[in-house]
Amino acid sequence: MANLSLAAKRRFVQAIFTLLGNSYFPGFAYRDIYQGKLKAFCVPFLNCYSCPGAIAACPLGSLQSLLAVQRLSLYILGFIAVFGAAAGRFICGWLCPFGLIQDLFARLTPKKHRLPKPLTRIRYLILILTLALPILWIGQSGLGAPYFCQYLCPAGTLEAGLLLGLGRPELRPLLGPLFAWKVSVLAVFLAAMIATYRPFCQTACPLGALYGLFNPVSLWRLEIAASRCRRCRAPACRKSCPLDIPVYRRPNSPDCIRCLACTKACPNGALAFRTGVGSESASPLWPRQYTGEKV
Repeated sequence: MANLSLAAKRRFVQAIFTLLGNSYFPGFAYRDIYQGKLKAFCVPFLNCYSCPGAIAACPLGSLQSLLAVQRLSLYILGFIAVFGAAAGRFICGWLCPFGLIQDLFARLTPKKHRLPKPLTRIRYLILILTLALPILWIGQSGLGAPYFCQYLCPAGTLEAGLLLGLGRPELRPLLGPLFAWKVSVLAVFLAAMIATYRPFCQTACPLGALYGLFNPVSLWRLEIAASRCRRCRAPACRKSCPLDIPVYRRPNSPDCIRCLACTKACPNGALAFRTGVGSESASPLWPRQYTGEKV
């Protein structure tokens, strides 16, 4: 591990947590869903409950399912809050299985296109709808539904829909327009992964949007040493960021997935992720006049 690059270490950690969260291997062999006691608990990342290998529940899917029956789980809200307050979107960058898939697709082409800012804000609208629709959109049964999981989530389609829907012959006749829609959504995101970095994380993941709100206040966050920052005119920290975040102005941006690339790129070692406060500066150091670039 010591000789691996930071990116390779991150992929290794992502792979380990993907296996840990989906370690019910008989499920893959028999196209079955684990329903043991561990399913009462959550993992901190997107991981579809119906994935054949999933041994625990997705916090977002669980929260929606309870909201649909007019119940609120303090356990799930507290679980998300604890992980968010501890590390923010570190979960997105280092633990999430669908994040790993996006990172692997990103390696297919070196050049990535930057998404317009309005597109990256759609995830907040999706977050609001994800939490509100199960309560407000009531069906004929008098109950709501986990609508994000049902109509949009590409992670669920990849992990569960394709594996179960196509893997079990008795289910294939039941696949209809909704399944076709979800496969189309997945295909769009898979194609976008090649052209831009982590399009689902940037535009549509409600759990990532929620964790991102914790970035500026989380216990583990990015801090800038004022005495070491040289205010470069071509900042290596921004160039290294796969999301093109102006780290010097927004060191704990809600967009940041905490991949740590910027901390390795700074030639002066001015950036570091630390626990708590106490560094020379945790705020943006660069007034706009120091650079000629546009944000």
